[in-house]
Order: sequence, then C-alpha cells, then structure tokens
Amino acid sequence: MKYNISFHPTTKSNLDSVDFNNIPFGKIFSDHMFVADYYDGEWRDLRIVPFGPITMSPANLTLHYGQAMFEGMKAFKNQEGAPVLFRPEMHAKRLNASGARLCMPELPEDLFLQALHELIGVDHAWIPTNSNSSLYVRPFMFATEEIIGVRPSSSYKFIIFTAPVGPYYDKPLKLIAANKYVRAVPGGVGEAKAAGNYAAGLLPTQEAHDGGFDQIMWTDNRDYQQIQECGTMNIFFIIGDTVVTPETNGAILKGITRNTLIHLLRDKGIKVEERAITIKELVAAHHAGTLKDAFGAGTAAVIAPVNEISYYENKDDANYKTIKLPTIESRDISISLKKELQEIRTGLRPDPHGWVHDVKVRDVATV
Repeated sequence: MKYNISFHPTTKSNLDSVDFNNIPFGKIFSDHMFVADYYDGEWRDLRIVPFGPITMSPANLTLHYGQAMFEGMKAFKNQEGAPVLFRPEMHAKRLNASGARLCMPELPEDLFLQALHELIGVDHAWIPTNSNSSLYVRPFMFATEEIIGVRPSSSYKFIIFTAPVGPYYDKPLKLIAANKYVRAVPGGVGEAKAAGNYAAGLLPTQEAHDGGFDQIMWTDNRDYQQIQECGTMNIFFIIGDTVVTPETNGAILKGITRNTLIHLLRDKGIKVEERAITIKELVAAHHAGTLKDAFGAGTAAVIAPVNEISYYENKDDANYKTIKLPTIESRDISISLKKELQEIRTGLRPDPHGWVHDVKVRDVATV
C-alpha cells in the first residue's frame, strides 16, 4: 500500500554547521523527522516535518507508566554515493514485536518502510562517508493519552529522526559480570526494546564505570552465573573452533546485528551455537587456553571487542577475578566479520542475502 505522506521542508538546514570529521555519538540531528499519530484506531496525519521539540501534557501516560519503545538502525552510502538501508524489514518486525509486548498498536510494516525511505531520501546528505561513521536512525513510539490510570493508552505518536554518528566505542571493553542487578528475566520485557529496560540499566552501568569498567556483562537472576548480554549489546564468545552466543530465551533481545553475524559465520562454515553459557564454562575455557575471543554486537557498536572480563565465583563474593583475553590483533574471525559486514553495507562486496535496500534520493529544493 502507498501512503500519502505530506512534506514540510525546513526553511534553514543545519548541514553546513556539522564537522563530519568529528561527530559525537547522538548529539547532532538531521533536518527532518517523520511523525504519525494514532487515534480512533488508525494511524493518521502522516508527515515529514523539520526536526524540533514535541509538546505533551503533564498527564501523558508515557511519563507515568512507561508505555514507550524504540528501534535503532543505520543508513549508509554505497560506493556510488547513493543512500542505502540495511535489513529495514527486520526492524519493522521487531518494532511491532516490542509494541505487542507493551500493548501498543501495530504500525503497518509498509508504512514503516515507506516513511523510512522517504525520510532518508530527504536527508540523504546527512549520511557520513567516513570509515566507521553512518546515519543513525531512531524510530520510536510512545503513548499520548492524557489521563492518570494504569491501562493502555488510546492514542500514540510514532516518530523517526536521524543523527550522523561516529564510532560508539573507541577502545576494547573491560566488563564486570553482574552479581547484584539483573537486566531481564524470561517472561519480562527483555525481548522488547522498551524504554524502561534502558532506565533499569543506568545505575548498574554507572556503578561499573565508577569501578573502572566500561560495561556490565548481564547474568541471570538465579545465581548470577548464566550470561545474557553485554551492556546494550548481544555477546559472543569464540571457544575453540566454535562461536557461542546466548540463546534468545525471552530475556535477551533478538538483535538484528546478532542475526546477521550468525548468518555470515555459518556462510563461512564456522560452527555457531546459540545456547546457555555460564561464567564457569568461560573460566574453564580460559584456563584450558581455548577462549579465543569475546565481543559485543549491536546496531550502534557493530562489533565491540572485549579484552577483560571480571567476574565473581558466586554472588556472595566480595572480590572479583579477571580473565584477560588474547590480543585484539590475533582475533581473525571477529576482525574479518566486522570488515565483511561493513563492506556488504557499503557495496564493497556482494550482498547474497538481499539485505541492502536502495533509497531514492529526494531533491528537497524542488519539492
């Protein structure tokens, strides 16, 4: 279905004020955003407008009960300088899976994809071309009904805005295994990209930073031994000749980068296991000399190498022990994996799975 999306261009672009050689992550925003409102059971008022503030009532349900969720994805330029998106249909599906868990209305996938293409087509000049840079795309939805009462809202707003970004992490990560806090449990909202998931992680992450670590390695709520995620990323380990990543059991986000890496690894004939993995297994592999690599994987970071993992042998321990992993330079699989993914996304190598979607450029000046 083709939707009628109105376009209201900005009167003054901020593009010329951006130093694309020095882009902080998440602080600079492109000229336009897509907005849609849901009320009376339908998505209405579809529009691309100048990026800017939104107003809301103090009684907005989101502010009190947290009915809010988001997606995170990226746009790139290929070797001809044309804008492209990577697996956008997967993000559309995950957005609706998150919304279903939070009792929010479905956004038609074809509307999501059309809005995404039209917005990127308008702001294509904001896509950086430097290595490890991209245009970060943030679709999100939140409740807008003005009422105090614990129930699903009857109205919502959906917005997509974009931001040119550089690398999320600029060095290998030092992790500390959680032994007091948990990110999520099966049956909760760990699989959803619910805003509240990230709020719940702020205190543990701050405590990790205060202790000299870069991120939390999340564990289960039973004995804090079963590994789940790494900060806001999925986590992978290479043990012997096998890549191991925790299975998505309801507590772990079904990462699109995770899914992509698993496909690429299996395409190479590398064995991948999606299963439970514990700290004890990790320590045993380290002692045996078979723990070759650990890395986080996510949209923002792509692949983030881990060089240290500190852990507690049991949850009552006062002191932690530390595993030091092999040098980054020796990690052939994850290095080649990141390079392959980046080259597929930017057209430097073939895209056998059809993951890359071309975006039609829209000339703002002639609209």
